[in-house]
Amino acid sequence: MIADVQCVVLDCPEPMELAGFYRSLLGGTVNQPDWRWALSDAWATLHTASGLVLAFQRVTPYRPPAWPDPAGPQQFHLDFGVTDLDRAEEEVLAQGANVLDAGADGRSWRIYADPAGHPFCLVRH
Repeated sequence: MIADVQCVVLDCPEPMELAGFYRSLLGGTVNQPDWRWALSDAWATLHTASGLVLAFQRVTPYRPPAWPDPAGPQQFHLDFGVTDLDRAEEEVLAQGANVLDAGADGRSWRIYADPAGHPFCLVRH
């Protein structure tokens, strides 16, 4: 095992509104304090009773998906928690991932693309 799922991140125009929508569907706590990320007007979270964490990230301008039109792809990415960022990077690259953003200034996360091009992050925990 290389990592564990930290949260699923959805792009949106209004993070708090979308967090509230999903809370109405799934229950849980919006913006529960969590050491893994900082909250802001551009980032909200929903911790569900099942343990799933959804995060909502502001994107401007936001273009919603046009399912099933491939010109408007589904917009989300996965964050995977790892203890050793360098080792995990070596392993995901060996599995076919590509580096999208190697991080800078000691940042605790890096961004990759899976073999089909979907972005995901490795986040040091």
